Amino acid sequence: MKYEHLPHIDKQLTRMKIVVFSGAGISKESGIDTFRDEDGLWKKYDCAQVATPEGFDANPQFVLDFYNQRRRELLQAEPNHAHKMLAELEQWHDMTIITQNVDDLHERAGSSNVMHIHGELKKVTSSLNRLDPRCITEYPLDVPIKLGDKAADGSQLRPYVVWFGEYLSGMDPVYEQIKSADIFLVIGTSLIVSPASYLINYAHAEIPKFFINPEDVSIPADMEYIKAKATDGIDLFIDKIVELTSY
Repeated sequence: MKYEHLPHIDKQLTRMKIVVFSGAGISKESGIDTFRDEDGLWKKYDCAQVATPEGFDANPQFVLDFYNQRRRELLQAEPNHAHKMLAELEQWHDMTIITQNVDDLHERAGSSNVMHIHGELKKVTSSLNRLDPRCITEYPLDVPIKLGDKAADGSQLRPYVVWFGEYLSGMDPVYEQIKSADIFLVIGTSLIVSPASYLINYAHAEIPKFFINPEDVSIPADMEYIKAKATDGIDLFIDKIVELTSY
């Protein structure tokens, strides 16, 4: 696919490994509600009630309703310019996207190597063991998860997302991807909350690092700040990548 910003790349580019760490800000521009913004979901809902194992045990119907609504919203959302540009960069570079987002907008935009560290809304799993590979399955976004729907182990189905109090699994491959990056981009996250606050430390000290965010945020001195929303900042980032890799 072709998009409006990239046809100007008519130079020979050195192929680089670009690792992108994305957060809620990139999908906010596609209409996906964030969690921590002033108008985010945690201002409307108690996260202890809808995003913890204890909340699910206490009122599974309430939790399922919450996530079924998120799933319906995702069904209506579309990838935006930032998602599309990251996918388009695969023509020239080895791209890996590590995302905190539970939507599939990176994949729908065309990115082929996406690592979800907080799970995926389009999947369900066991309420007894969320990491049981037998129970992690695709589930149509337009089909609500209902009480009585069973996982392969006979337990109630639940969304395949990481709740508060649950550990992040399978992080070693994530660390290795960041360690091997030639260029590292953070987009749509503030770097305040874990794991964003520590993942950047795995990037090699000498590589170019970029940070796209419209707000005033304190970032490491070795990162270049592109103060813009994701859909504007991505074009500025691409211009910098062309400068760094063209010959």
